[in-house]
Amino acid sequence: MDSLKIAVAQFQPKDGDKGYNLSVIEHLTAKAKDRGAEVISFHEMCITAYTFTKDLSQAEMLELAEPVPTGPSVQELIRLSRKYDLPILAGLVEKEGEQIYNTYICVDQNGLVARYRKLHPFISQYMSAGQEYVVFDLKGWKCGILICYDNNVIENVRATTLLGAEIIFAPHVTCCTPSAMPGRGYVADSFWQNRETDPAALRLEFDGPKGRRWLLRWLPARAYDNGVYYIYTNPIGYDGEHLKNGNSLILDPYGEILTEVRSFNDDITLATLTRDKLTLAGGYRYRNARRPELYAKILGSEHQSAFRPVWMKTE
Repeated sequence: MDSLKIAVAQFQPKDGDKGYNLSVIEHLTAKAKDRGAEVISFHEMCITAYTFTKDLSQAEMLELAEPVPTGPSVQELIRLSRKYDLPILAGLVEKEGEQIYNTYICVDQNGLVARYRKLHPFISQYMSAGQEYVVFDLKGWKCGILICYDNNVIENVRATTLLGAEIIFAPHVTCCTPSAMPGRGYVADSFWQNRETDPAALRLEFDGPKGRRWLLRWLPARAYDNGVYYIYTNPIGYDGEHLKNGNSLILDPYGEILTEVRSFNDDITLATLTRDKLTLAGGYRYRNARRPELYAKILGSEHQSAFRPVWMKTE
């Protein structure tokens, strides 16, 4: 296929309420199908919600988690994909034996297409880190997945691209939390409660350095430097006690925003991806110009990973 029409979604999940969250996923999937989407992508751990899991015990996490692909949530996604004839990408908590993962999957009407486990999990001390990159075929396109923090480590994006990815799905639960960067932090609840009477004030908060302005410092660079499409999703409203700004969007290989959700509601937006940009973009030329003999040993040298975010260190 020389083009692909993708929908990105955003919604406000309910903590641990898989039935409710899956019902919203169905509603937005139906909406995307009606608008001609060929694929739909949802945010990180959208089936379970995310932030509240930081306070769960190991037993509670195991109770929340499900096997992939035999668990009921994955089977429901497959049923929805079959019903709407639309591949669906969504996130959940996975268990394999006693191991727990922050997992993102792609399903279609025939079953599980791809499973990716987050490389840099931190929301729960009981989550294990994924150990591999994932690139898979979807509608004739090569796709990769990197969950939230994984995208901040630029080597992950380059590696996924070098494995052949033309599209990177980037499900998140991010923005509007404290950081060492000036201007970042939580958005006060009063802005959210007054979103209908004073939407401009909330939009300024969400679009400022706490949200969109921080995101646009780095996310377009990932798409541009690697010459890939970026499919970014994020919840809107509260995920646990953290208010999130949505702004789900699609970037092209030039790093340009093709479409973005600007609503404060559960919603979707769509864009059409075309193959010509993959080779016209600068990232394609930069990949071909690489000289790995200069830096292969440097990039592969021993390193002790540390990635706990500031907002978790201070709580």
